[in-house]
Amino acid sequence: MENILNLYEQPYNPRRPLVCIDERPCQLIGDVLAPLPMTPGKPKREGYQYKRNGVCTVFIAVEPLTGWRFIYVSRQRTKTDYAAFMEMVAQHYAQAETIVIVQDNLNTHNPGSFYAAFTAEKAFALARRFEMHYTPNKASWLNMAEIELSILAKQCLDRRIGDQETLAREALAWAAQRNAKQATIHWQFTKNHARDKFERFYPNHS
Repeated sequence: MENILNLYEQPYNPRRPLVCIDERPCQLIGDVLAPLPMTPGKPKREGYQYKRNGVCTVFIAVEPLTGWRFIYVSRQRTKTDYAAFMEMVAQHYAQAETIVIVQDNLNTHNPGSFYAAFTAEKAFALARRFEMHYTPNKASWLNMAEIELSILAKQCLDRRIGDQETLAREALAWAAQRNAKQATIHWQFTKNHARDKFERFYPNHS
């Protein structure tokens, strides 16, 4: 926990950008009957019946200090999907010396996934671009990407979207709008706050 919090307290360094990574499954829900569009004085009306069209996965990378985020939507969340996403992140930070990553402990979230998707030479080179840090078990709330995914869910995905292509288009438009505003995340939970809140784990803390 303190390792992650210490990263969050560091000043911005373009040579070592801090990027939080996360992902979430999204159900694809379609309409059985065509909804009635919004008209003056009347909201959009949807039938109570719906159909499930499967699921997809939204990957997100967010740089809290600059207000940049990137979204990738895939059908699954396999090792190769994760590897493809991380390759895109690396390409965005082509000028950085090292990309500092914060992510949870999902079993695909490691350089081994790169070897499932790419040649050994390419996988090794990609792995060297990242410095990976992991949130503790049952403490994924320490990952600021969860905040961004929550905002995405409330502002964009809290409605029926019936296919992956539409969901990707809407999510990318949302991300572009947030990027244009340079919407940053102001993290306030510090190491000192943690030591006060979890005082029982610090027998020598005063």
